[in-house]
Amino acid sequence: MTDADVVIIGGGHNGLVAASYLARAGRSVVVLEARGQLGGAVAGERTFPGVDARLSRFSYLVSLLPDKIISDLDLDLELRSRTVGSYTPVGDHGLLVERPEGDATRASFAEITGNEREYGAWQRFHADLERFASVVAPTLTEPLPQVGEIRRRVGDELMDALTARPIGDLVTDRFAHDVVRGTVLTDALIGTEADVHDQSLVQNRCFVYHVIGRGTGEWRVPVGGMGAVADALVGSASAAGAELITEVAVTELSREVDHWRAVTADGRSWQAPVVLANCARWTLDRLLGKATAKPAGNQIKINMVLQRLPTLRSGLDPKIAFAGTLHVHQSYRELRAAHQRAMSGQLPAPFPCEVYCHSLTDSSILGPELVKKGWHTLTLFGLHAPANLFDEPGRSIAVEWAVKASIKGFLAEPLYDCIATDANGDPCFELMTPLDIEAELGMPGGHIFHGDLSWPWRDDDQEAETPAERWGVATEHPGLLLCGSSSRRGGAVSGLGGHSAAMAVLDS
Repeated sequence: MTDADVVIIGGGHNGLVAASYLARAGRSVVVLEARGQLGGAVAGERTFPGVDARLSRFSYLVSLLPDKIISDLDLDLELRSRTVGSYTPVGDHGLLVERPEGDATRASFAEITGNEREYGAWQRFHADLERFASVVAPTLTEPLPQVGEIRRRVGDELMDALTARPIGDLVTDRFAHDVVRGTVLTDALIGTEADVHDQSLVQNRCFVYHVIGRGTGEWRVPVGGMGAVADALVGSASAAGAELITEVAVTELSREVDHWRAVTADGRSWQAPVVLANCARWTLDRLLGKATAKPAGNQIKINMVLQRLPTLRSGLDPKIAFAGTLHVHQSYRELRAAHQRAMSGQLPAPFPCEVYCHSLTDSSILGPELVKKGWHTLTLFGLHAPANLFDEPGRSIAVEWAVKASIKGFLAEPLYDCIATDANGDPCFELMTPLDIEAELGMPGGHIFHGDLSWPWRDDDQEAETPAERWGVATEHPGLLLCGSSSRRGGAVSGLGGHSAAMAVLDS
């Protein structure tokens, strides 16, 4: 049996953030990771044999990782802004949103909607979101604020619009055009299976997290790929003295008087007064011998390497179209129809997707020879693909064809003609379903948030007597804290779960 001040179950990015903070504060820390590599969903690897492209098989971009965490942990990490916010093909044209927005954005709105009013509504809406984000984002690295304080600073009207009624109601009130509505609403649906008018407001909570990052809602590109985030955190934790152990799966967790005992599959065990659970709450419950409902993911991810970017029917330069988030069949009506089909056990048709080319903003994830040849990576997320759709044999192949059919409509040439082949002659095309994500990462049901998200604040009457309660990482057990996406402000590539858990330990 090995002793430590803190044992962390799971070496994903949140666990590494917590390990870095705690080891820097002089605590002895052991991180136990079941997989053979650290970093969890943000780890990078050369996915296709013989192809010098370092991809993140599971994650996307950096949205919520605060500058404070980067600075506190001296992370060697560069986050780069994209030149394009989004592009949505519409027939032989498209809706382009530049970053920063300029004349081309205004002209694109006018062409698609036929008037100037919709772009004015867009500008006002995003000004409101920035105002909301400027209030909420700074609180993410502080103890949980009370909702009343957030409301006082944001104002009743905006607070109610975003947190008291379905986001679909707000968007349909603000915008008239079907495509503009859908472009806004996708932020409420990535990682969440819900209708945009769902009364549970689970989609609102998802929307809030997507639009508050960095106080502006901007999602940035990590130079070197998402794997660079993992590498920086591993380096920080190791330099601080944390012990990082891979290929040790924790199979049992028990409380023994004044400490916890974690037992791994190989028969070893560690004991510590504090354990941080950087795993899904469902997984933690299983380690404690408790049966709870298993969450279920709802999206697919496709990783590709292309010999060249495909041309578009609209004629827009693909280096512009793919530089931001390219929305495919994500109009308001199509999103609602896709959810209804998914809930009835059918694949969406057409399949709503988001496509993005990392290498247009950061070519360093490709080897020099591939850059010289003009090769690129392409990432695709498919919405409304709940895990239960993949229980039937052959569904993965059906999804692949459905996605290709959805993409085909806006391209001037077959995507397949552009896909590179690996050293074995196979296409550089990898489909990850929720079940694949569960098998590879241990995320129950392939749910990328480990379950439904929570508001990033506490109710005015909610108890916050202990440091764990004040930081939103408490469990019902003393010395056992949440550390990952299941924590109050968990979800996305943010490090907030790890930061909050570490602060709760250091405040004790």
